[in-house]
Amino acid sequence: MIRTTARLSAALFTVALVGIAAPASAHVSVSSTDAAKGGFGKAVFRVPTESETASTTKLVVTLPQGTPLAFVSAGAKPGWKVTIAKQKLDEKTKVGDFELTEAVSSVTWTSTGGGVAPGQFDEFAISGGPFPDADAIAFTAEQTYSDGEVVRWDDVQSGDEEPEHPAPSLALAAASEGGHGASDAKPAASTVESEADDAGNSLATWLSGSALVTAVGALLVALRQNRHRA
Repeated sequence: MIRTTARLSAALFTVALVGIAAPASAHVSVSSTDAAKGGFGKAVFRVPTESETASTTKLVVTLPQGTPLAFVSAGAKPGWKVTIAKQKLDEKTKVGDFELTEAVSSVTWTSTGGGVAPGQFDEFAISGGPFPDADAIAFTAEQTYSDGEVVRWDDVQSGDEEPEHPAPSLALAAASEGGHGASDAKPAASTVESEADDAGNSLATWLSGSALVTAVGALLVALRQNRHRA
């Protein structure tokens, strides 16, 4: 009986470790394989549904107005309606070889179906440029759930600790010799970090699954031995 209790305790302890080892909740992020300073590229926003009961039904991405893009197009998605909003600039702004009096201010995707279900994620893309001569540009994302909850991803990180709702930040690759960006440039830092995060999350999920299998196995063995003694 003592051994059975010990085995049951070990199994419960392992199950508790599964909860501890579970990966942290994700957040809205942005990455690109070709966005470079002074060039054109595609930016992909990854949107996970963190709610356990509601789906993501709307995403609004607001572009930085301090560094407007001359050209912006939004990726079409089945099951989603996409709209692009523009606004007048306070004064003429030169972006690369172009002079702008207005620029795209936001892109909105609204679900026409079930949206992004709990425990799932989806990706939303924009294409445009020229990107500014900066190491990175920050966007603001507003995520709406089917139960009415709205989450704004607009916190700017000021220290080492990541804020609760960080604004999606896109790292830009170095410009090519022609000064128009590099379509064959290496993935931006945000892409590399995203891939690393994916690998880490996959490993954590695998370890969690292994721990759960071990716990269930130990529990079954303990119960079987206890039944034989009885």
